[in-house]
Amino acid sequence: MKRLFVILLIVVALLVFFDSCKKKGPETEPVQESVEKVDEDVPKVDRPVLTEEEIFQKRSLEEANKAGYLKKVFFEFDKYDIKDNMKPVLHRNADWLLKHSQVEILLEGHCDERGTFEYNMALGEKRAESSLNYLISLGIKPERVKIISYGKTRPEVKGVDEESHYQNRRVEFVIIKK
Repeated sequence: MKRLFVILLIVVALLVFFDSCKKKGPETEPVQESVEKVDEDVPKVDRPVLTEEEIFQKRSLEEANKAGYLKKVFFEFDKYDIKDNMKPVLHRNADWLLKHSQVEILLEGHCDERGTFEYNMALGEKRAESSLNYLISLGIKPERVKIISYGKTRPEVKGVDEESHYQNRRVEFVIIKK
């Protein structure tokens, strides 16, 4: 009986084996449909273009000052008069301020490291005042502008060479109200 069961099991296994090995019909390749590309006019969504004023208004005061709308004015050693090559800078600053009539600014007068603390505080104030007077002559209302002197307490760059001194002799224009 056992022998018959083993023979039957072997026969079934051989049938399953040969059935799985027999050759199947030819495989059919998937039909590839050719797709035509249709050029459709896709409606373009126009993003509104922001004006310079809208961009400016979206910025914080810190971002607006970093953006460099207003440029610095530089001075000669021991001087506070506006140099000819700085007048165009003041004109551009004034033009921008005239376009942005709600803006108020602070003019910060700075000096290089040479001279006493007191002398440089006075010189920084004179530099800020001369910049203010020039802006007033270009149509900027004085009530929109405040001045302060930092003397030599806030150098732009460290150094004792002439280029460092030049960069420290300046008036910075800081936006304080939009």
